[in-house]
Amino acid sequence: MDNFPLLLLHGALGTHEQFDKLTQACINEFDFHRLTFEGHGDQAPVHAQFRIEHFVANVIAYLDDHALSQVDIFGYSMGGYVALTLAATHPDRVRRVFTLGTELVWTPARTDRDVKMLDADKIAAKVPAFAQTLELRHPAYGWRNVLGATVEMLYDLGTTPRLTEMQFRALPHRVRLGVGDQDVTAGVEDTLEVFPWLKNGELQVFPATPHPFERVDVEMLAGAIRQFFSG
Repeated sequence: MDNFPLLLLHGALGTHEQFDKLTQACINEFDFHRLTFEGHGDQAPVHAQFRIEHFVANVIAYLDDHALSQVDIFGYSMGGYVALTLAATHPDRVRRVFTLGTELVWTPARTDRDVKMLDADKIAAKVPAFAQTLELRHPAYGWRNVLGATVEMLYDLGTTPRLTEMQFRALPHRVRLGVGDQDVTAGVEDTLEVFPWLKNGELQVFPATPHPFERVDVEMLAGAIRQFFSG
């Protein structure tokens, strides 16, 4: 198995612990690295706002701190968008990228749809167990602040996507776009729209798989990661 460093990037409202089961599934097969983006988990926010470019800066700082000149990246959801933005803006720091459940096409309408699910008061009232999970997950900034900052970031992405068709087409990297066949957040159709723009792109649709990472079959994903990053 390729021992090239493999960096795992979590999704919005997540932390690096999102990947505990995945790393256990293939712990001896990769040189895993994980980080938690600023403002998430126990990481205090560095900037006043959540922005994709700030999370890219978090990744670069991690790479520099760990003397990693170049890495492979698996990114889930927002983590995949951060990975692709890093590849577009700092192509020498990235070798290959595998995304899963990443929203690639951003519009104001897309943002309006997504933020309906991110109302803190509704979450606290209707799914208190999830609110408690978020509270325990984000002690540094507070889960309501994380939620609010994420909503504001999504509105910013809706009006100013960080990746354009031209940038997707310019990516020289080997990129696999993964999406679940039941993922109504990232969406198979939107993923298919972007896939032809990639010079060295691959597409993988995971069967019986919705968007939440906790509902992804870990063994199936681990097998796909082994296959993609093995050579």
